[in-house]
Amino acid sequence: MKTHEHSTDAATAAAEAEPGAAAAQDTSHDAREAARSTARTTTDDARGDGRGDGRGDAAIDVTTEGLPDWLDPIARAARTIEPQQLSRFLPPASGAGRQSAVLVLFGEGARGPELLLMERAGSLRSHPGQPSFPGGSLDPADGDQETTGPLRAALREAEEETGLDPHGVQLFGVLPRLYIPVSSFVVTPVLGWWRSPSPVGVVDPAETARVFTVPVADLTDPANRVTTRHPSGHRGPAFLVESALVWGFTAGVIDRILHFAGWERPWDRAKQVPLDWRA
Repeated sequence: MKTHEHSTDAATAAAEAEPGAAAAQDTSHDAREAARSTARTTTDDARGDGRGDGRGDAAIDVTTEGLPDWLDPIARAARTIEPQQLSRFLPPASGAGRQSAVLVLFGEGARGPELLLMERAGSLRSHPGQPSFPGGSLDPADGDQETTGPLRAALREAEEETGLDPHGVQLFGVLPRLYIPVSSFVVTPVLGWWRSPSPVGVVDPAETARVFTVPVADLTDPANRVTTRHPSGHRGPAFLVESALVWGFTAGVIDRILHFAGWERPWDRAKQVPLDWRA
């Protein structure tokens, strides 16, 4: 089941993307550790070379071995970042919520480091045309939601939505789980290195309009950075790249990655793009 509403709810996602926002609730040490458990846990059937194909019974691992040097700042940040440094909305301590995962996939293109994104089909009733990370809900076959389930879900959904070959993806970290109160989604951002790139494109035109990559240089360019403003009053960081406005949950995660990796450049937060109620 697809859950891209977790990346498109303006009233919630734009707010949770605000830099420096305080945590909306207390989070115990155990909860923080659980949010990162997928980055440190390797099951008995997950030994091997760090490759996975998105299937519940396949080898899957998380490793930083062999990463390009430019990804080191992100890998380090993933090991130390606290949930409240990413979002003001944190998963309920009760464990409630609809578990999902997104794949934050970095590759290397003609212009250097780049990030894989997709754009929702314009015919969809919910937030047509909005860019997002590949991702969706965990399926039972993905396994334990506290360990490798989000890893398998992120790879599986990315394969289903973009056609990428997950054998070419090296998972190297997991960010803390975030929460979307309106939809009750608990979202695990899974970090990947596109070690062996494969062709990607639209698999189902009814759900996806296009699949594209964005150079990190464009994401860090101050000229491409804006603040979105929703009629509800919520504001959040956004990016004008590849003929698209990247905003909401996706932009919030990108914004925080750039910040904690030390890649962020000063930009004009007063430069605003208004959203309408349909966004």
